Amino acid sequence: MANRSLQAVKGMNDVLPEQTPIWQYVESILRQVVMSYGYREIRFPILEYTDLFHRAVGKVTDIVEKEMYTFDDRNGDSLTLRPEGTAGCVRAGIEHSLLYHQVQRLWYFGPLFRHERPQKGRFRQFYQWGVETFGMMGPEIDVELILMMARVFKLLNIDDFVTLQINSLGTPAIRKAYREKLVAYFLTSMDQLDEDSRRRLETNPLRILDSKNPEMKKLITGAPKLLDMLDESATQHFDRYCELLDEAGIKYDINPCLVRGLDYYSHVVFEWVTDSLGAQGTVCAGGRFDGLVEQLGGDATPAAGFALGMERLIALIEAEKRLPVLKTTSDIYMMSDEHASAHILLLAEQIREAMPALVVQVDCVGGQWKKQFKRADASGAHLALIMGEQELKDHTVAVKYLREKREQETVELDDIVAYINALFE
Repeated sequence: MANRSLQAVKGMNDVLPEQTPIWQYVESILRQVVMSYGYREIRFPILEYTDLFHRAVGKVTDIVEKEMYTFDDRNGDSLTLRPEGTAGCVRAGIEHSLLYHQVQRLWYFGPLFRHERPQKGRFRQFYQWGVETFGMMGPEIDVELILMMARVFKLLNIDDFVTLQINSLGTPAIRKAYREKLVAYFLTSMDQLDEDSRRRLETNPLRILDSKNPEMKKLITGAPKLLDMLDESATQHFDRYCELLDEAGIKYDINPCLVRGLDYYSHVVFEWVTDSLGAQGTVCAGGRFDGLVEQLGGDATPAAGFALGMERLIALIEAEKRLPVLKTTSDIYMMSDEHASAHILLLAEQIREAMPALVVQVDCVGGQWKKQFKRADASGAHLALIMGEQELKDHTVAVKYLREKREQETVELDDIVAYINALFE
């Protein structure tokens, strides 16, 4: 055991330097979009008191029953690594008085944790980009969330590979009545339910509708539809939502089996799904959660939001080969001998000060010029700046072009910043 090689925890993956450029690219697009809609960033802890998720997510959901990383700290308090972001965002909003009689548009980004069986597109540590809105009752904000994600998909050039599915869960009272009707329906066909669905029949029967078991497809298709049980107010909200989507030119499918896995959702729910990633096809999901703020101790506040899975989004971009050419190389590689090492570091600082957009890499290994040039070539730099003992005496810098056939030049040290500025402008 003592000699076992150290590895990452199963299902918790490293993002290596070769992979981070696409993460940074996608994050920049997301940040650009949410800020253009007037949303502000909020950051909250990855650790919360366990009771927060019991009260928000629901004790009989799969997340709370099977998937949370929960432990007691030294004070005896039960703490949980956040399995989703909405509960923590609402808790922060209540605690810091951000929600009472206020309109808020918030976004957050970071890791979440669920103890699931690791598989493609499903990890135990995963990253989500979340958006939460508060204080807006009408379907207009629901449609804004859809328009926001449609813009993200368009900017990432993957809008042809995602489909919007929508449904309405109505109010808690409607859902309670529907639950009783659904249980009665499935009780007549117990022999057709798989083991997981039989367990859910007693705890969370709506989740049976989300089963991926193909043998249950016919049974689920024949189940009562929640949309048929909506009252007048819920129907008007959903109808107006669909009208606004139609007017905006957003294509969608109404999926009566779309129920979401968390107890706090109500009224409109949605998912952006893809066929490009196999079983784990949900890229972005959300909806309204009007009762959650009051449920967690705040005043009744209308709310809506969504969460976007970063790993699945990036996997979709890669699967459909929609990754743009990203700069991962240096512009300038600087090298020296032992006599000029301090001077080359200072010169690099001068260049960075004058031209902050350039990537300037200094060879801090040293040694033979041949090996330094090999590292310079591997860096992808356009040119190398060289300073040895002779250049130091002459107060000059040697300039060697690495990507084009040009003679090596010698430039006065006092002129080198202007020379490079002219070259890269």
